[in-house]
Amino acid sequence: MSIHCELLILILTLTLDVQVHTGEIIGGQEAVPHSRPYMVLLERYMQDGKTKHCGGFLLNEDFVMTAAHCQASSSYTVLLGVHNFYNSDGIQRISVVQTFPRKDYNETDLSNDIMLLKLSSKAKFSTNVRPIALAGQDDGSLPKSCIISGWGKTNKNIPNMSAVLMEANVTLIDSKQCPNTNVYCSEGETGPGKGDSGGPLVCEDRKVYGVVSSFYLNKYVYAKIPDYRSWIDLIMNQH
Repeated sequence: MSIHCELLILILTLTLDVQVHTGEIIGGQEAVPHSRPYMVLLERYMQDGKTKHCGGFLLNEDFVMTAAHCQASSSYTVLLGVHNFYNSDGIQRISVVQTFPRKDYNETDLSNDIMLLKLSSKAKFSTNVRPIALAGQDDGSLPKSCIISGWGKTNKNIPNMSAVLMEANVTLIDSKQCPNTNVYCSEGETGPGKGDSGGPLVCEDRKVYGVVSSFYLNKYVYAKIPDYRSWIDLIMNQH
């Protein structure tokens, strides 16, 4: 397979357009409504007029984190407090005023696939809208009891994303088996579907350890947040 074809598969794997379908994340189940109040549904307005979606998560009242490959758009709107895509009650819609993808993000192999979004106005915290903490520096051990969540595609054979927030447990494998450095990865029947890019990998201490990135060589790949903490803190403190 050519590098161009591999890149196309990587980028299309975990992003999706506006169509929705009720179902479950691949190998998972519907989340308890609003049990993950940090979750963000990111609307991406493309230059061709289409709307596509990624996942994301709220870090504080000003910043959201997502994947760098979700930046291919003309503008963005962040949706907070969503469970059912069709129920707009209580949802906060906030535009994005500035994007901060990693400058060393590589479109070919999707390394350093992480991006911060600065909101145009502050998120209003509530029962359904709360930030989540990030994992600290890496101590060399793999996080355990990890969960992914999102509104992405629920089956590899259907074209649409889920109407409700789904979640699934994943088990991380030895990082030596991952396709890139600075990533975690998992494998098996359970994992993110199309449209889940940018969502969080939340582990045992209820902190975010990774950002959903891609599916490559039969492995689900997550950008490794502990390796980027200095950069993340610098951006948020300066802006």
